[in-house]
Amino acid sequence: MSGPAPHTPRGPRGSRDPEYAVVIPTLGRPSLGACLRALAAAVDAGGPPPRRIVLVDDRPPYDSTPLAVDIPDRFQALVRSIPGCAGGPAAARNTGWEAAPEPWIVFLDDDVLPGPRWATDLAADLAAAGPATAGIQARITVPLPQDRPPTDWERNTAGLATSQWITADMAYRRSALEALGGFDERFPRAFREDADLALRALDAGWNLAIGSRRTTHPVRPAGRWVSVRTQAGNADDVLMNRLHGRGWWARAGAPRGRLPRHLAVTAAGAGALALTAARRPRAAAVSAALWLAGTAEFAAARILPGPRTRDEITTMALTSAVIPPVAAWHWTRGLLRHRRERPREPGPPPPNGTGHADRKRMDGPVR
Repeated sequence: MSGPAPHTPRGPRGSRDPEYAVVIPTLGRPSLGACLRALAAAVDAGGPPPRRIVLVDDRPPYDSTPLAVDIPDRFQALVRSIPGCAGGPAAARNTGWEAAPEPWIVFLDDDVLPGPRWATDLAADLAAAGPATAGIQARITVPLPQDRPPTDWERNTAGLATSQWITADMAYRRSALEALGGFDERFPRAFREDADLALRALDAGWNLAIGSRRTTHPVRPAGRWVSVRTQAGNADDVLMNRLHGRGWWARAGAPRGRLPRHLAVTAAGAGALALTAARRPRAAAVSAALWLAGTAEFAAARILPGPRTRDEITTMALTSAVIPPVAAWHWTRGLLRHRRERPREPGPPPPNGTGHADRKRMDGPVR
């Protein structure tokens, strides 16, 4: 493991800056280099450097090629790459923070860009944290095109700017991670594992805060069927229901989505096929009309706010027909897989019992 930074910077009053490590799970995407360069620029601008940077290489075990990334010169002695288990971001983050002894762990995604004042503002965020503050979230910006309306995928990504406790840039106190058992590795995707940890922290009496540092989350390139692949998250929502009850949506500030409509549209389509097989043409026609109306409404809701290019309209028309049955499939799969899961007992409270389980946000100044 890499040693500490060559020097320990001190704040304007001579106090020691908070010590932190940066943990970045990665699949080796080219964006990792840009993330490290932005982080180095923020440190060069005057902020305290991390004590270490842990890159968790979460590629499959059969991919034995070295992690290809250009590490900035100032981070050469700080960066350590360790193998993950290809178990998803929750498992990778656990691997990362367990390898870093610093009192604060800052989790970054490998496709974000810390802002120019990131290191300075992070130090202020951590210094201002009380003993019962488990985590401090950055303020996320998602740049959208200025010359046209955003696509469906761009609008989905833009939702990160208003999401709570996302680990695109989230600092957690190491003692809180230890007390809470880290991320729940039953969440295999970059979806809901962050909300689960945050709700467990709040249930145990810890505080969560919104800091002043800013990070940009660009919209990454995605293929035509990306919105279909993301429907796998419906299985994770089932697990959240089992662990936190149906009220977790409001507590986590998460939108409910269209699952009930997807189930209804899927039932109408399946009914049309079954009734056709049963030689009941009139009833089959009614079910088919309901399916068509539901699919058309879904497509229109996605097309109208967008750029309405030929490619976008084609993508929305195709995926709007496919998403409802795929969402229903993953929801059903989640019901079967997680049918025996039960809520866990709350973790130990913060020091001196000073937390407030109902306090979700402590907004700092906007910079």
